[in-house]
Amino acid sequence: LYAMKEAFGGTHAVDLTRQNVLGILSLVFWSLNFVVSFKYIGLVMRADNRGEGGILALLALARPGGRPRGRGMLLLFGLFGAALLYGDGIITPAISVLGAVEGLQVATPVFQRWVVPIALGIITALFAPQLRGTAGIGRIFGPVTMLWFVCIAMLGIRGIAMNPEVLHAINPAHAVEFFLRERYAAFEVLAAVVLVITGGEALYADMGHFGRIPIRLAWYGAVLPALVLNYFGQGGWLLGHPEAVSSPIFNPFFRLVPTWALYPMIVIATSAAVVASQALISGAYSLTSQAIQLGFAPRMRLIHTSSTERGQIYMPGINAALWAGCITLVLAFGTSSALAATYGVAVTGAMLTTSVLFSYVMRVKWRWPLWLVALLTVLFVGVDLVFFTANIIKVPHGGWCPIA
Repeated sequence: LYAMKEAFGGTHAVDLTRQNVLGILSLVFWSLNFVVSFKYIGLVMRADNRGEGGILALLALARPGGRPRGRGMLLLFGLFGAALLYGDGIITPAISVLGAVEGLQVATPVFQRWVVPIALGIITALFAPQLRGTAGIGRIFGPVTMLWFVCIAMLGIRGIAMNPEVLHAINPAHAVEFFLRERYAAFEVLAAVVLVITGGEALYADMGHFGRIPIRLAWYGAVLPALVLNYFGQGGWLLGHPEAVSSPIFNPFFRLVPTWALYPMIVIATSAAVVASQALISGAYSLTSQAIQLGFAPRMRLIHTSSTERGQIYMPGINAALWAGCITLVLAFGTSSALAATYGVAVTGAMLTTSVLFSYVMRVKWRWPLWLVALLTVLFVGVDLVFFTANIIKVPHGGWCPIA
């Protein structure tokens, strides 16, 4: 959604043509599959420290005790990436909940002034029951999340049926042509496209809570197909409604929803936003726990919430800090679009850090052949650098927030 808004209504807007829509959708499709499916699900998740994942797990693997050879800059680089993940954990609940509640504006402008208060209430309700643990929360929201993916897949099919030609975006040539044709404008769009891969780092950080196999089954069995169908469906709807670009409320996602289903879909979307936020909250607990064990953070109160899963924990101090940060961001930025500019820097910085540390683990810990390590490192770091550079231009517009 934000990628489309940046492309067709941003500072360097491009023409709403079939070629440009296909180019953006192609970028989305291949970003998802390369970064999340190939890099994180396929390779990075193989690197776990006693079942735990995340940047600090990579630091611990580089050398037992969390002291990598040639420590110095590598250690600081890893800790900086871990710090960015906290920024991600604060931004995700704020932007996810705001984005879902903004669907009320599509239903009627009357709700416009109520979006922020409602979002604040939902975020507070999200952090309040964290003591129940991941399993307890999962029993409540698991079925809702599955319903969410079924719904967005069906909406995507509806949008694709309007313009089936969007399926041509699977061809990566459309992404290449988009860059060659639009140049700097395409580079700006890339800073928004990164939002579709934000969950990759969270998947890895949450490995201790859920396990490698359940995450892979969920990704390939439900999440990836539903996301691709819905993104393509939004593109199909946009091709059939080009006038929507000039609308003050530009929201292809909720425009895909039939009028009779709009309010139920807003409820489902809000519930799903809460679950999406849960992934980063759980990841922040795991990150802090590892930091304490490795001597990078002071001891804090830690509560084990499961008698069978050692990775499921609750940290009241971290929970309170994340809640305060989320509330502050919602009040300061007010809309999901404004927050989107802050998001990319945190995510791409953490992804770049993971790529560098993972290359170290591949070579030093696993002793993979040098040519294979070099090839994968060039691919991963190269893609991450492109995304990171595209987001650096957003620093004056809010990208400074996660860095701070």
